[in-house]
This record gives sequence, structure tokens and C-alpha cells, in this order.
Amino acid sequence: MSSHDNNATSEYGPLVVDPDTVLDALDRAVRQAPDRLFLDFEGDTYTFAETAERAAKFAHALREIGVGHGQTVVTQLENSIDIITAWFAINKLGAVWVPLNTAYRGEFLRHQVEDSLAEVVICESSYLGSVAQISDRLTHLRLVLVRGSIDSSVPCAVPVQALDDHRGSDTTPIESTARPGDLSMLLYTSGTTGPSKGCMVSHNYICNQARQSNQSIPPGPGDVVFTPLPLFHAAAVDTVLSGLLAQVRVAVAARFSVSRFWPEIERSGATVARLMASILPLVAHAPDTEAMKRCYGQLRAVVGGPFPITVRTIWRERFGVAFTSAQQYGLTEGVRLSMVRIDDEPLPEDCVGRIVADQYDVVVLDEYDNILKDGEQGEIAFRPRRPDIMFSGYWNRPEDTAAAWRNLWMHTGDYGRIEDGCLFFLDRKKDYVRNRGENISSFEIERAFLAHPGIVEIAAHAAGAGIAEDQLKITVVLREGFVLTPADLCHWAMDHVPHFAVPRFIEFREELPRTPTNKVEKFRLRQQGVTATTWDREAAGIQARRRR
Repeated sequence: MSSHDNNATSEYGPLVVDPDTVLDALDRAVRQAPDRLFLDFEGDTYTFAETAERAAKFAHALREIGVGHGQTVVTQLENSIDIITAWFAINKLGAVWVPLNTAYRGEFLRHQVEDSLAEVVICESSYLGSVAQISDRLTHLRLVLVRGSIDSSVPCAVPVQALDDHRGSDTTPIESTARPGDLSMLLYTSGTTGPSKGCMVSHNYICNQARQSNQSIPPGPGDVVFTPLPLFHAAAVDTVLSGLLAQVRVAVAARFSVSRFWPEIERSGATVARLMASILPLVAHAPDTEAMKRCYGQLRAVVGGPFPITVRTIWRERFGVAFTSAQQYGLTEGVRLSMVRIDDEPLPEDCVGRIVADQYDVVVLDEYDNILKDGEQGEIAFRPRRPDIMFSGYWNRPEDTAAAWRNLWMHTGDYGRIEDGCLFFLDRKKDYVRNRGENISSFEIERAFLAHPGIVEIAAHAAGAGIAEDQLKITVVLREGFVLTPADLCHWAMDHVPHFAVPRFIEFREELPRTPTNKVEKFRLRQQGVTATTWDREAAGIQARRRR
């Protein structure tokens, strides 16, 4: 029995105390459950042993084309067995996996490939044109491997070869030299405030994140975890690795589809779903289907964020989901600083979970980095209590790392407060709005407006400066078919939010602007300000007064 089989217990249940690596986790699964199904890509299934064998073959093939220890390899791939094979194979060589968003084109793509120093890119045939277009501006790139057919008419400044010619055939085991603190991957930030930065993610850090997922929802016999999230996203990587650690099946959809959601849940036998963003309200408000009815109660847990209480209630009542939660907090630089597990006592609905105090020191700081008392608002900051459970810094950006990590605290850029061990997220620092003499959290405004039955998504933000402060605007996406006017919504707000949080400006849109990683681009909304389709409460003669 390995040391990893001896689990200590913590407030959040079984916890592997020893440092871990992705490759050790794969070896354990092959040793303990070689023929158990691990990955299910819409019916295309692979056992733990089959997954490891594919990774070994590809690792030998990558070594033959010159990939070695410490090098970075970029993938721009859709959800399939090949992206997981590439991850494990790259790590087997001591190299670093760099999964990039498949939506990236032009300068977005060029910056991340060049910044990562990648010499090899593995991409879908449909993305070859995007890679080729920037290839003459990539100083390190020397080879592109293409999954699928190659369009020979696409000019590229470096050699282009078929991935099928490099899948390998040598199954000889490759001895792992990876240590827990060695890098497994680079995960790039969205870059909404500047050039995106590569977060250096060690083996133990990503393993610890996956362990936390299993502590939040302890896996049981026969569990199947489902996600439609893209496998360049940290949440999807976490889902696959949590399945590997628990040795349970992970069902991955090619992409999210409202019409295919319940058929895939039914086909895969999924019992846990990990979702995010607009997926949650879209499924909640979709029309009834026979597959949906047959799946009532099949999902025992659904987690993701943002997940407003009104939408969680629908999932519980309409779909029979016993546990729904968005109560966790973290960022690419550190996950999870707070969370809730399935059998915890109920926590306040507006908190983001209980601080994981056995792993992190989490505090709230004032502008001078003094630690504030319970209940006081300030910037959330943290530091680890164990080695290699947060990011290792920004790739090739020591100045940015030092700027975020000052006075021995990692600064998150988020406002919050702590009460009785629970963490309350208030807002991004840059998204706070000062309106009518009050500092307002856009997060709290959005949460309040999401209680309206007609609202699917909302962004609260400043729109044009007043004499000494901002003017509050909400940009709203309505539920399909729901009839609502801005004036109606304004009058509703007067009964549901404080007078100073009643927005002056309201705009309805079909969708919100987002980064390729699905984050709402509030900076763009602020820049656009009062558009031609924006409704103005003051122009309409409506005043929001304090109620007596």
C-alpha cells in the first residue's frame, strides 16, 4: 500500500496529506482499477489502462520530435480523448502542457503561443489557418501537429504534419521523474486588464484542487461525473482529475447544447454535473422534454457558478437535484480558498463557503495591507499553509508576481469580508460603483436582480461619470419570450433593492460581451456607456426615493 492510500481526515473529510502528481494518480488508477471505465466522450469510452497506454505511446512519439523536460507544448483542441492523451504524454516527458482556448485568433493566439515559448503546437484541422496566419511572428515555433485532415493550401511558416503520423506505437513505460512542485501546465488568465498571463500550475496544486472537488462531493460507487465545459478550462481539467483521483467515470460532452443536455445525462448515467455561467439558467428555463422527465432525480449534485438561489431552486424542484451549490471561492492563482461540502450544515446563502483553514490563511486587508477584523470589508488575500497548493507565479513575469504577492500575501483583487469562518465575496475591486453617495457592489446588485423571473443574465456597472461619482447602469439579458420594459423593471427594482441601487440606466441585449474564457467584459460595457438603446430613468421622469 502506498502512502497515498493512507488518508488523514479534515473538516472536509478524507484528505491525502502526501504531495501528489498527475502521473502518480494515473499510475495508481492503472494499478488498482485498470479495466474500469475512466473517460466517456459521448459514447467513445476509455479505461484507465487504455488511457495510460495511449499517453505512453504519444509520449514516445513526442520525444522523437524533440520534446523534452521543461519544454512547453501548446494544444488548441476540442473535447476528445486526444487532449487528455496530450496532457498526460507531455507531463510524462517532464514537459509543460499549455491548453489554449479554441476561440483564440490573431493577436490573442499569437501572444499566448509566443509568451509560452512553445516549439510545438497541436491543433484541430479547423484551427490550422489561425495558427498558420501568425506562424511567421512566432520565434520559437518549429512544428504544428494537426488533428484531422490537413489543408495543403494553407501557407505556414513552419512544418505542418498529421497528428495521426505521431500517435506512436511504443508502449514501454516511461519512468516518471515529476515531483509535486514541478509544473504540470500553464493556464492563461483572461487578460481583461492587460496582456494575459500564464499561471504556473504544479502537479500538486492541480491535484489538490481535484481533491477539494472530491471533498466537496465525496464520490460514491457507480458515480459518473458529467461536464460539457471545454478542456482548456481549469474547471474541466479539475473534473477529469477528480475522476482520476477517485477512480470514477467522467463523461465529457463535445460542447454544451441545451437540446442535448438531458439526452447526454440519460445516456451517460451521470449522477454529478459540473457546469458554469449561462448553462445553469439556460437549462433551468428550457422547455420540458421526455428525457428531462426520465432523468428526474438522477443527478444528485449540480455545482457551478454563478448559480443564483432562484436558479438553484428550479434545479432542485424541477429536476429533483438534492444538492446544488455555487458556494466556493478561488481564482486560477489559488483554488479553493473556501467551499462547502454536500453534508455540511447550511451556510448563509450569500456566503461563498467556509474558509479551508487547514490549507490556507485567508484574510481581508485594508489599503495598507493591515488585516481587518471580522465583518469589515476589504481586499481578500491569502497564503498557503502547505507546499505547492497555489500557483507558482506568473510565467516569465517576476514583476507581476511580486506585485500581486506583496507583504507575504497573495492579493486577489476582490473585495470581501469574513464572518465566523465564512467568506463573503462582495465584488471585484475595479467593479465597485459609487452611486448616490454609496459604495455599491455590482455583485450584490446582480444577485438581487437575478431574483426577477424574466432575467437570465445581468451585468451592473458604471456608465458615465456624474459630477462627483458614477452613474449606475444594468445591462440585462431577458429570458426568451419574456415581455418586460425597462420602466417595468425599474419599478420592480424600487420594491426589491435600496433606493441608491435603483439604476439610472437600463439596457436590454441578446447577450453580454464575454472573454474567450466566458467572463463578462465589464470594462467593455463601461467603455460603451450610455448607448443609443439605453433607457434613462431620469429622462423618463422616474425618481427613486428612500422609503420611509
